[in-house]
Amino acid sequence: MRMQYRSEIVEEAGLAGDPMEQFARWFQQAADSDLFEPNAMVVSTATPDGRPSSRTVLLKRFDTGGFVFYTNYGSRKAREIDENPYVSLLFPWHPIARQVIVTGRAARVGRDETAAYFRSRPHGSQLGAWASEQSRVIGSRAELDRRYAELAERYPEGEQVPVPPEWGGLRVVPDALEFWQGHENRLHDRLRYVLDGEKWRIERLCP
Repeated sequence: MRMQYRSEIVEEAGLAGDPMEQFARWFQQAADSDLFEPNAMVVSTATPDGRPSSRTVLLKRFDTGGFVFYTNYGSRKAREIDENPYVSLLFPWHPIARQVIVTGRAARVGRDETAAYFRSRPHGSQLGAWASEQSRVIGSRAELDRRYAELAERYPEGEQVPVPPEWGGLRVVPDALEFWQGHENRLHDRLRYVLDGEKWRIERLCP
């Protein structure tokens, strides 16, 4: 179970000066490669005493301010972020032998931003946000389906669903981004942007 990666060398001179611009380039190339859900990312959080947990979520927005995803604020990841805001994101683009690793701090987005995104979701996903008390124990699948059915009856298709008070966005503001490109003989390229004051410094890491 060993692969030889054959890719072009990533040179520092070809990188964008800003890491979010470089991420936008690689994200578009991943999307153009027809990867399944290139916006899927592994979000890793930790408790104050250092116990980590990871899960895959979907990136819904990125810009100069960072990376945004949405969740129930009662979920394990949101509760851990409330206690310890330092997180890591991993974009595992295996078919093109690339990955991007982000570290930074997460914080809740404003309610207006949350509401705008919630209104853009499919009707069923809006109901699902109400039906699921994310990360909480539930007795059965039948109970979850019953909750959803009751909500579907209360808010039929076409009727506005209110935004759940305990549901919203989290924005990860990065302090470092690593761009990893696989190569033959495990001589991979690892280029890392590190925030140095108000400027980004690019450094190459040994693979």
